Amino acid sequence: MSRTPSSGGDPLGAHVSTAGGVERAPARAAVIHATAMQIFTKTPSQWREPVITAERARTFQEALDHTRVRVVVSHDSYLINLASPDRALHRRSLACFIGELERCRTLGIPWVVTHPGNYMTDRERGLARNAAAYGRALARVPGPGILIETTAGTGTALGSTFDELAALREAIPAEVRDRVGFCADTCHLYSAGYDLANAWDAVWKEWDRTIGLEHLRCFHLNDSKTPFASHRDRHELIGEGTLGPEPFRRAMRDRRFRGTIRIIETPKGDDIVATDRRMLRRLRAYGARRGRRRS
Repeated sequence: MSRTPSSGGDPLGAHVSTAGGVERAPARAAVIHATAMQIFTKTPSQWREPVITAERARTFQEALDHTRVRVVVSHDSYLINLASPDRALHRRSLACFIGELERCRTLGIPWVVTHPGNYMTDRERGLARNAAAYGRALARVPGPGILIETTAGTGTALGSTFDELAALREAIPAEVRDRVGFCADTCHLYSAGYDLANAWDAVWKEWDRTIGLEHLRCFHLNDSKTPFASHRDRHELIGEGTLGPEPFRRAMRDRRFRGTIRIIETPKGDDIVATDRRMLRRLRAYGARRGRRRS
């Protein structure tokens, strides 16, 4: 779902709660002054598959019409592992991922952010299983695309290097590959060994050579609680972690990323609304001070 903006600026928002139903999420995005939002269409830690009725989808769209939200993305379940060598888990994961795409199609959500799986025993075979499953799901459900998220390199997780991300996309069948893009998480990239704090341009030149900047559709803007190349996924408030403010200034100003969706997944603290508003204000302030710099 791509919407006509009511004001300037790139789409910027947060992951917002769908407690009580997906139709309640737009109002929560509006309260924090978001122009983009990410949601779960189901409880991410349970296998139960809810059905989105046409009536609920209409209510969701009507709620969006009363906000400045320009684009919505979903995030798939934490339980899904499309790279797993365990046949039962792989089948269940594929069914769950197909269900996610079907709900997004009903709701009019254009993108599903998805974590690559854990290969468990053999990296190459895991990557092949992951790519084949993405291909089967996309062929089964027309419409929504997927945004493969960069990972921190913890354990046997796929997707922590640009080479591996490029190989994963290339292994997806050509007939659905145009529906496959990427979501770059700043915390994950830094934790994986891409030094956004000190080598911003070098990192994105490498991305462009290896993957292509045209395939980057979304940022998850998160600072990191852990040091560079820690291979740990621990998010921190914007500008208050080991990345510091500068990469986020660059992310908001860099002309190469105009129009790219920007979503925060930072800690919420005791007051979700106040914290998310503060983080989005901070990012907008970073973006407003462009000066004469190219990025």
